Amino acid sequence: MNYEMPTALKQRAIDPTLFDWPDKSPALKASRCRQCGAAAFPVNASCMACGGDDVSIERLPERGTLWTWTIQRFMPKSPFSSSETAETFKPFGIGYVEFPGAMRIEARLTQNDPAKLAIGAQVALTFYAHRVDPDGTEVINYAFAPV
Repeated sequence: MNYEMPTALKQRAIDPTLFDWPDKSPALKASRCRQCGAAAFPVNASCMACGGDDVSIERLPERGTLWTWTIQRFMPKSPFSSSETAETFKPFGIGYVEFPGAMRIEARLTQNDPAKLAIGAQVALTFYAHRVDPDGTEVINYAFAPV
């Protein structure tokens, strides 16, 4: 991962159920059903496959495979809005990242140049400042970068 957490800034995860922040080795969190083995992201209290409520929390791998992607050319609405304005908005890549076991999650990509994105490419988890809250707290989100 290539995000160095500045010590002077106050930071928080965009959603503490998605990943631990701050953490020396942050990772996305998923749930796995102890009955049928199905995994889910974000974490669920029960299994979406079998309905069982015996789930464990596990850390997803740092790398995955880009299963598919597109470029989003409009600003996300709340609660996914960032600090960007109509004047500063830049289109961004978004895709599905696949992990071993055929689990796929939707994620923002750090790359928005179609020539640099390819289905089947390896991608690595990274973190970035998504926005700044009114109190000055930097809100950290996750994304995947081509390897």
